[in-house]
Amino acid sequence: MKLILSDCPLSIQLPDQGDVKWIDLSRLNIANCVGCFGCWTKTPGRCVIRDDAVKVYPLIARSDTLLYISRIKYGGYDTVMKTMLERAIPVQQAFIRILAGETHHVQRSVVPKDATILAYGDTGEEERAIFRKLVARNAHNMNFKTYRIFFCREEEVNDFTGKELKAWNVC
Repeated sequence: MKLILSDCPLSIQLPDQGDVKWIDLSRLNIANCVGCFGCWTKTPGRCVIRDDAVKVYPLIARSDTLLYISRIKYGGYDTVMKTMLERAIPVQQAFIRILAGETHHVQRSVVPKDATILAYGDTGEEERAIFRKLVARNAHNMNFKTYRIFFCREEEVNDFTGKELKAWNVC
């Protein structure tokens, strides 16, 4: 499955294909993670908060191709995307593994992914460098086989998204 998570509405029409899911996170009700670890202890693999995030993180786990579209804020994902990614912790277990000499969480049936991150906004090179490091660090915990990062201005988001969808052969 191919998954597109966006922190803003887009004006691109997606063909009606069952293997492509498009989610505008800005239209969902997603609460902040409260750090209770209930998803590891009380209801393993399921967040105890009942909101729209519980519909999204299983799709993240099942997808083999991802497109994250997020504004960059202080070298990281903007609030909407960051909140969703933090709420996706149930796809991991509390157990730790050593991967490339580093400690990372054991995944719960998470499909390895080819990820594209489209980061938009008025950013300088220093902020972009910080974002590249963040994505590189997160790639192991997010089970990325490969990832690419593209930067653009806000008015270019639809064009960049359209190009990526053409590369996926869905437009």
